[in-house]
Amino acid sequence: MTASTVYDRIEALRRFTTAAQPYLPESELAAARALAVKADERLALSRAHTVVALAGATGTGKSSIFNALAGLTLSQAGLRRPTTGQAHACVWGDQPADDLLDWLGVGKRFARPGGTDPDLSGLVLLDLPDFDSVHDAHRAEVDRLLKVVDQIVWVLHPQKYADRVVHHGYLARFHRHREITVVDLNQVDLLSADDLQVCLLDLRRLLADDGLADVPVLTSSTVGPPGLSALADTVGAAVAARQAAQRRLAADVDDAVADLGPLVAADLPKDALGKQVLRPLTDALARAAGVPLVADATERAYVHRARKRTGWPPLRWVRRLRPDPLIRLHLGGPAGDTPPGMAGSVGATSISPAAPAEKAAVALTLRDTAGRAGADLPAPWRDSLLAAVRSGADGLPDALDRAVASTDLGVARPRAWWRVINLLQWIFALVALAGLVWLGVRWAMFALALPQLPLPQVAVQGWQVPTPTALLAGGLLAGLLLSLLVRPVVRLAAVRRRKRAAARLRANVERVAREQVLAPAQRVLDAYAQARQALTQAGR
Repeated sequence: MTASTVYDRIEALRRFTTAAQPYLPESELAAARALAVKADERLALSRAHTVVALAGATGTGKSSIFNALAGLTLSQAGLRRPTTGQAHACVWGDQPADDLLDWLGVGKRFARPGGTDPDLSGLVLLDLPDFDSVHDAHRAEVDRLLKVVDQIVWVLHPQKYADRVVHHGYLARFHRHREITVVDLNQVDLLSADDLQVCLLDLRRLLADDGLADVPVLTSSTVGPPGLSALADTVGAAVAARQAAQRRLAADVDDAVADLGPLVAADLPKDALGKQVLRPLTDALARAAGVPLVADATERAYVHRARKRTGWPPLRWVRRLRPDPLIRLHLGGPAGDTPPGMAGSVGATSISPAAPAEKAAVALTLRDTAGRAGADLPAPWRDSLLAAVRSGADGLPDALDRAVASTDLGVARPRAWWRVINLLQWIFALVALAGLVWLGVRWAMFALALPQLPLPQVAVQGWQVPTPTALLAGGLLAGLLLSLLVRPVVRLAAVRRRKRAAARLRANVERVAREQVLAPAQRVLDAYAQARQALTQAGR
């Protein structure tokens, strides 16, 4: 385990906290943040030193081990409770470890020169307070230092090695720190050979239950065989390897990953915000925006405007007296029909606000959108997803109104075929007018007893009909017939225009749905994916 590998894992853990920070409670991320800070600080300090802590309960003899390894009486040893009240440190070698000890917060310090027997140069050995102390401050000091030391030697007593406080309160908590954990059964000189084997067998069973089945289990005594050679060799090997600090941090990362894992346990669906989510959302927003109303108004407006252009010219003034369905909604006004102040701008429509039932339907759809997109996500992410989906709810009415107002409904410009029909209608109207004027002149001349002009005749189905009469009747009949023929064409075209307008309106409403609802939700899902990927990398 190299320092660079640990650093990469810490960086991955830091990326997790960055990605998850806007969406998860700080209480869930605080431990990971603290670990990243601790790792930076520890790796920046001396890598030539290995901090080994002797941890144990009152009377286990850890202070005697500390003194024996140091070759001096540095830490008070005895049977009274508690004996060790403050952590003591002994540094082997000539390289100072003051900065490291300052960071550890250990005030009582002693030094051992290098080359002693055994030579443990680079070791920083700590004698911790008793973790079963009656003083809360002592236990707090133990817990603090156990979080930062590089290696832990658990010193147990033959009579108290099965203590529940030792196993459930401490050893089991370090089941992911097996590589930096050593268990030492001290004062074995009090046991016979057979009793020692029974104790060791039972101790290994208890350690297996703690998740520490493969940790080294040593025996020691400061007053007789087997002495401290096994412990000194084990500690010396760890010091020589210069890997304990990295292994400690790696185990801490394993702990953090295990704790944070449930927060990103679920796989993210590939199409979490796809058509199955977008379609019902767009339907609800379209109804709230009045899309069916505008589509129907578009059909009626098309008919209204087409008949104004293609109807019988003398009667068009009647059509102009009727209000344009779209102009009443401040929508789709062609040149000359747009209300003052609206030309060239996208303003608000006069569509009535959504009814309470439609508003409730939108609110329910927003909840369903979050529910479908985050059905498999852990609870904190589901809550964040719901909040993101609702974040733009207040601005939805205005956004939808602008979307409807900006939609090109396709009725603002006259159709080309309207112009053709309009031209024909005017031709027929002028023909009828010519016949009417001609007849009027003849009647006036007759009334004034003026000489009559010759009256041409035209043959119509074998009948001789005066030309002005034929012009008047023919023009009127042709105009009426053309109006009747155009009417179903206008109706069919209006239906097609309504469908096209509805599709355009829906497309704009869908754009609003994506921008106001799905975009914030997608940011949450992207953060979830990033956090999940980062935590996976941190766990490697």
